[in-house]
Amino acid sequence: MAALRPAYRADLEAGPDRFFEPTRTDCPWCGGTELSTRLRTTDLLQHKPGRFTLDRCGGCGHTFQNPRLSPAGLEFYYRDFYDGLGEKKLGDTFGARTGMYRRRAEAVQPYIPAPKSWLDVGTGHGHFCAVAREVLPDTVFDGLDFTDGVELAEKAGRVEHGYRGAFPELAPELAGRYDVVSMFHYLEHSTEPDRELRAAREAVRPGGHLVVEVPDPESRFARLLGRWWLPWLQPQHLHFVPVANLRRRLTELGFTVVAEQRAEAHDPVDLLAATWLALDHTAPREDAPWLPRRPSALRRALRTALLLAGIPALLLATLLDRLVLRPLAGRLRLSNAYRVVARRD
Repeated sequence: MAALRPAYRADLEAGPDRFFEPTRTDCPWCGGTELSTRLRTTDLLQHKPGRFTLDRCGGCGHTFQNPRLSPAGLEFYYRDFYDGLGEKKLGDTFGARTGMYRRRAEAVQPYIPAPKSWLDVGTGHGHFCAVAREVLPDTVFDGLDFTDGVELAEKAGRVEHGYRGAFPELAPELAGRYDVVSMFHYLEHSTEPDRELRAAREAVRPGGHLVVEVPDPESRFARLLGRWWLPWLQPQHLHFVPVANLRRRLTELGFTVVAEQRAEAHDPVDLLAATWLALDHTAPREDAPWLPRRPSALRRALRTALLLAGIPALLLATLLDRLVLRPLAGRLRLSNAYRVVARRD
């Protein structure tokens, strides 16, 4: 922490303006100008300084970060989240999601029972690919990501080949190579979702399939929980695409949507995550290198006491998420994500 503090202090002393691009007056999805503010919030996970706004287009319903993070801002807010200080914590979290990874792999089996090749875009450390290989043992899984996690995934044997870089730039060398291309909670991180979809069309062979899973901005939880809804994930999530918009764009790119799933893509953590975010926001900050100094012993003790006092609320939220709301998520439009499977014609 102490070693990283000077670099963060220098970044913050340079001022926040360079972390943002100019504010847009039109929708990046449809070009419409009927914009309204949907959400204002802060970084509720790392608690790095900054305030972030999500606008919604009245024409097509697309929700997007406005102003959007600049390249310098993306580097600053991603730093020590998936790698560095956050690598082990996030790696352990993603590595424990075996059931969800199996369901994602099984989602394509009705349409392509035994794909020979699969590219997972935004693969991180490749945990999905490692589990999916158990479902599809004859499939070769490759991974692509812009962080060094994909290189670690290749070294660990979770993916056959790890491609590091931007998907649109790498797509020409991957053209027509894959039976399946997946984007699980990747598109919302991209600066230009349309370019990513075009890259996917290039990498999928004719007759192959694209699987896209993203947060559902039309979820009722998004409205009910407000800034405490985990999938907003500011400032990392830049775009929230309504399913109708995605279907139309895929059709324009020459895909046929063969499946649209909501309940199957739901991750039953909404109340638990909202409770944790509220507790974590209320408690004194834990140590982080972007803070000017290490919290005192008293503040650390107060944080521990408050989080311990919140354990009953966290347990109750977990029970409600998994036992009460999970079976009703699809019917009550509470699903926090949707999944689309599309065939390239």
